[in-house]
Amino acid sequence: MPQRVAVTGSSGLIGSALCHALRDRGDEVIRLVRRPGREADEVTWDPGAGEIDLQALQGVSAVVNLAGAGIGDQRWTPEYKQLIRSSRVDATTTIATAVAALDGHVRFLSGSASGFYGDRGEQRLTERSDSGEGFLAGVVRDWEHAADPAVQAGAPTAYLRTGIVLAPDGGAASRMLPLAKWGLGGPLGSGRQWFPWIALPDHVSAMLFLLDNPQITGPVNLVGPTPARQKELAKALGAAYHRPAVLPAPSFALHAVLGEFASDVLTSAKIAPEVLQDNGFQWVSDTVDTVAEWLARTA
Repeated sequence: MPQRVAVTGSSGLIGSALCHALRDRGDEVIRLVRRPGREADEVTWDPGAGEIDLQALQGVSAVVNLAGAGIGDQRWTPEYKQLIRSSRVDATTTIATAVAALDGHVRFLSGSASGFYGDRGEQRLTERSDSGEGFLAGVVRDWEHAADPAVQAGAPTAYLRTGIVLAPDGGAASRMLPLAKWGLGGPLGSGRQWFPWIALPDHVSAMLFLLDNPQITGPVNLVGPTPARQKELAKALGAAYHRPAVLPAPSFALHAVLGEFASDVLTSAKIAPEVLQDNGFQWVSDTVDTVAEWLARTA
């Protein structure tokens, strides 16, 4: 049966791809926007003020919350760090409260991130693993707790612990691909850190899978099924372009360019998507070699 799905963050890399996929399979999409609505499928909301039109959401079968300021869009000043936190917590609190107020048990997919686990070296991390330390880990804990109103109201809620989403026209890969084409896409730092990657089409497919399987609740790691170190991704991208990938970006240079965010770029998180695997989800890009070939082919 076609679903009526409300999406926050619908203009972002992931949100726009999700909206296209939902429409392609016959679902109705409602996009929550922070400006006056210009299209028939747009509903205005103000997450900072906790304002949303509940009447416009009547009849939705699911809500996907992807709102939040970009993690790597600019250097982490104290003001921007506050925006990273507040944009996620405020939006999630507002939409989770709305989900709780809607009639029936609306399926709720709440944005989250693999940063929950922090820098964990060689540990294998699953959805059962504890939270790590650091700024992003703290943000993600608060972000997930902000969904409590929906959970307490009985809405089947899953937390999308998203890894680094790779796509040819946005996100981390859009910065890496031009370097790889010129043979300059070497490892970041030592390159030995585990890099929790996922291809954008697989991320979208996983969200559709979760929408169609509301019995899956709690944290869900949205990462590829084959863990890889960052230098393995760099090597795969180089191979896809028939270029070397040996010149590393030193840690001190990353800190000079990225500031505090460099520490999170260099963290190691060997994350396994156990929940998706145990429930039979199938990836198309299941290794860094296949995702690198796809990126090079579509960029």
